[in-house]
Amino acid sequence: MAIDVKKLERDEGKKPEKEPVKLTSEQEKILAQKKTLEEERTYRQGTVTVRDLIAPASFQVNPDFLKIGDKFIRTMFIVTYPRYVNIGWGAPIINYNGTLDIGMFFYPIPSEVILKQLKDKVGVLEAQIISDNEKGAPRDPIRETALRDVEQLRDDLTQGIEHFFQFAFYITLYADNKEDLDRRSGQIESIFGSKLIYTKRGFYQSEQGFNSTMPLGNDELMISFNMSTSPIASSFPFISSDLSSDKGIMYGINRHNNSLILFDRFSLQNANAVVFATSGAGKSYAVKLEILRSLMMGSDVIVIDPEMEYRTLSDAVGGTYVNVSLASESKINPFDLPRAVGEGTSVEDILRSAVITIKGLLRIMIGQPLGQSDQRGFTPAEDSTLDRAIIEAYAKKDITPDLENFDGVEYPILQDLQEILDGMEGAGDLVDRLRKYTEGTFSGLLNSPTTVEMKNSLVTFSVRDLEDELRPMAIYTIVNYIWNVVRSERKKRILAIDEAWWLMQHDDSAKFIFALVKRARKYFLGVTTITQDVNDFLRNPYGQAIVTNSSLQLLMKQSPAGVDIVSETFNLTQSEKYLLLEAGVGEGIFFAGNKHAAIKVVASYTEDQLITTNPEQLLEIERARKEFEESFGGGENK
Repeated sequence: MAIDVKKLERDEGKKPEKEPVKLTSEQEKILAQKKTLEEERTYRQGTVTVRDLIAPASFQVNPDFLKIGDKFIRTMFIVTYPRYVNIGWGAPIINYNGTLDIGMFFYPIPSEVILKQLKDKVGVLEAQIISDNEKGAPRDPIRETALRDVEQLRDDLTQGIEHFFQFAFYITLYADNKEDLDRRSGQIESIFGSKLIYTKRGFYQSEQGFNSTMPLGNDELMISFNMSTSPIASSFPFISSDLSSDKGIMYGINRHNNSLILFDRFSLQNANAVVFATSGAGKSYAVKLEILRSLMMGSDVIVIDPEMEYRTLSDAVGGTYVNVSLASESKINPFDLPRAVGEGTSVEDILRSAVITIKGLLRIMIGQPLGQSDQRGFTPAEDSTLDRAIIEAYAKKDITPDLENFDGVEYPILQDLQEILDGMEGAGDLVDRLRKYTEGTFSGLLNSPTTVEMKNSLVTFSVRDLEDELRPMAIYTIVNYIWNVVRSERKKRILAIDEAWWLMQHDDSAKFIFALVKRARKYFLGVTTITQDVNDFLRNPYGQAIVTNSSLQLLMKQSPAGVDIVSETFNLTQSEKYLLLEAGVGEGIFFAGNKHAAIKVVASYTEDQLITTNPEQLLEIERARKEFEESFGGGENK
């Protein structure tokens, strides 16, 4: 038998094969997890993440600024503070009209460490003061002040009133170019310098400064200043105006600090107010809440209601609700006059003012378009004819400039004016235009003696049932009647004109409202102008003048189309502008004189039931009322 010696040698030289290693279930689980992580890492290498989307295209580091993409960035830090800083000293920086980030870092220091250092400092200062006294040198106020401050701080730290920190304050500015960045840096340095706070620009630390103001909590600059609790508290960045006073009504809650916004509008230089908001933002809700609370404080309130939104409130407080329409029994005569008030007010002046007011009403009623303008008016001949006719209409009722007072007089009506015009040469066209208001379709509106009484604390005039064509002239007549009543008797009153843009459509009515707002203070009247058509209102020169003469302003949610003109008119910051764009129902900005704050209008349950304008909620209230009446009626029958 042949033996293959070489094969045997090869087999003998081979190492015995290793038996496969058996893994535990835990080890197999770890290997599976590693494999899964590796697969996920491989997959993610080919996907786009949020970090990839927000990362800048470039990052350039310069000695004193960064350039990230197309933005220029610089970080500044505070190096020293004065002995005393006012509370809220950071407000000009917080409200700076530009993009910036602020980083604040607080490093607590154990009190025993600081007390030891302060003890040594006291010894040095006292030794220096004693040495100066022995030498006969004049006293050093700086050392004496420093000694008092150190002693006071030692007492406060020992008693636990104060704590000690190292405080770092960094500001990062953003600009579109290097020149703008330098300009903004100079502005920030000037703001701090005016408060004796000195800053420096990060030099060869621009990247570290940028990282220190990012919302990561990393302080890479580590430039701090020793401070106790009180001055650090004054650096707190969330600044808001406090609008709480000892008297007045509650308008809402300050959204910054949850304090109550209590204010008396009659404590300002004038009691006028404007309310601007989009439809459904809560402006009527806020005004009705103010009316309800003002009534409790003894103010009389008059409301012009274009949509019958104030009916429930009026019924609840026992107010007078006047529905002005063609078929209504409530009539207002535009020829009514106020009684003379105060010394120096003559019948002749009142009569002259009435002639001008009535001509303004007639321009709205029968005036012809003036050229390419939307405004209406009369030719010089027509204007002169109307002037004489109105004076003769008053004279027909024995109302002349030599009259002593208006007690017991009867005022003319529109029909009397038409009869006077009918007998004047060249007034035929005016008579024809006026006839539809005395004999035609619209004869039930203004051609009657006044039947309305204003002796209640809340009087509401509704014009909902009037056609759009008649609303401007009706509101004009109502406001004129209210103005006559206000001038006849001085009382604390509030006049709320809802949807005031109706009056701003015509030059004469806009001018009349402006004159009313301007003169209201003399008669203890506060005019509240409410509108949702912000663009038309503010672009009207009289609308701008009304805002200027209103010390109280409430801005609520605005539309993107109107927010720019509102921001320009009220000089809002970017953050305030965005607040108005994103505000919820009942939220906005409340201005009172030179102060303003973010507001949330809130009401109690009972108030809410009286003033709500939510259709769904109104239906629910009506359904509950009917169920109660049916249940009560059934009980009586039984």
